[in-house]
Amino acid sequence: MKADHILTYDEALNWLHSLLRFGLKPGLERMNWMLEELGHPERNLLFVHVAGTNGKGSTCTFLTHVLLEAGISVGTFTSPYITDFRERIRLNNQLIPQDDLVRLVDEIKPLVERCEQETEYGCPTEFEVITLLAICYFGLVVRPAIVVWETGLGGRLDSTNVVHPIMSVITNVGLDHTDILGSSIGEIALEKAGIIKPGVPVVVGNLQEEALNVISRITKQKNSKLYRLGCEFDAQPLFTEALKGAQHIEYSSLFRPTTSTYQLGLLGKHQVQNAGVALMVLDLLREFYAFFVEEEDRKKGLAQATWPGRMEIVSRNPLCMIDGAHNTEGITMLVDSLGELAKDTKRIHLMFSALEDKPLSQMARVLKEAPLELANVYLTSFDFPRAASVDTLEDAFLTGGFNQEQLECVDDWKIVLREWLSDETKSDETLLICGSLYFISLVRSIFSIPVEQVGE
Repeated sequence: MKADHILTYDEALNWLHSLLRFGLKPGLERMNWMLEELGHPERNLLFVHVAGTNGKGSTCTFLTHVLLEAGISVGTFTSPYITDFRERIRLNNQLIPQDDLVRLVDEIKPLVERCEQETEYGCPTEFEVITLLAICYFGLVVRPAIVVWETGLGGRLDSTNVVHPIMSVITNVGLDHTDILGSSIGEIALEKAGIIKPGVPVVVGNLQEEALNVISRITKQKNSKLYRLGCEFDAQPLFTEALKGAQHIEYSSLFRPTTSTYQLGLLGKHQVQNAGVALMVLDLLREFYAFFVEEEDRKKGLAQATWPGRMEIVSRNPLCMIDGAHNTEGITMLVDSLGELAKDTKRIHLMFSALEDKPLSQMARVLKEAPLELANVYLTSFDFPRAASVDTLEDAFLTGGFNQEQLECVDDWKIVLREWLSDETKSDETLLICGSLYFISLVRSIFSIPVEQVGE
């Protein structure tokens, strides 16, 4: 490859997307080699490393918003993006500037080419280079006080696992990406436990016994203190104001003499757990790392937290909500949260699309067995290489227990969506759109909501 210079934002994105999505040889060798060549910029930073099957992004956004309220500069690295590629890399919740991204890509491109040509490790993957880009931005350009650092896939061999964090977080463990991470809860838990470092505290959400046993064993081996939801700390729902996009919780921990109550800016019962995990991380940051976050900062940060595509209200009349649930556990959490919404709406309709490698019939069964009945179910596909066809989705939903009469197969979801939103008879009904983060990112673009203004 020629080391041509990257001059524009589009050129930078095109080059990043031209890289392999997954490496031929899983491992951290490529990342470690490149960081060594750069003088290890990650060592300039303090990281909170967040893993988990679901809830990683929401936990990261709770942490980011509270830390910002406290006046602490914070870098945030998350994936995937919903609207703008630069959502992955933020400083103080502001997207990395295009000029900085272009300059950094131009600087690391020759290094990536050298790794492919001069080492036995091969060409770095797209995600590895994006991770390196984030490290360079945070470690060499902006130097935030702390970085909220989300894993991409798994943990042990994930390219984010080249940092030595001050805290490790595992939100939950579920059966997703089983072709890569393992076919059992225990195997997947072991992969996620790979982010645990010797002597570094570990905060975990609600885990199955099998997953908790694995993580407990690893923390003991590494002499790391384990903080568990329901034991060392707890979070419980109080009440929800679904149409206002808010819910209220109470929180307690071993560092607090009394319980505290908070309003969350994110809907869904699962967000109670995610907020609890974030609050425990904040307790530990205060106790052991001198990050002083006042109670008022916590309250404001949690209330103002927004995360695109997570039970996000994109239209209020009629009510339309999008959610990125894209596996069985995610759909289960979504269904558990719909009870509160059902109190405020006459009927709930569903628009569903997903990737073909997901457990589609299991996801459909969870939706069918929900305590509230779905009025209409629109099945559709979208322009993406691994998107499931409408026929595949129909077969999965029939296998999952739906009747043919309940299903409506849709070729053009945009037409159906626009017709539904303009139907005055739907003013007291709700349309829920879910199944794939990639799909809802397309849906969301129709509403033209800038990422920075979500929830305002």
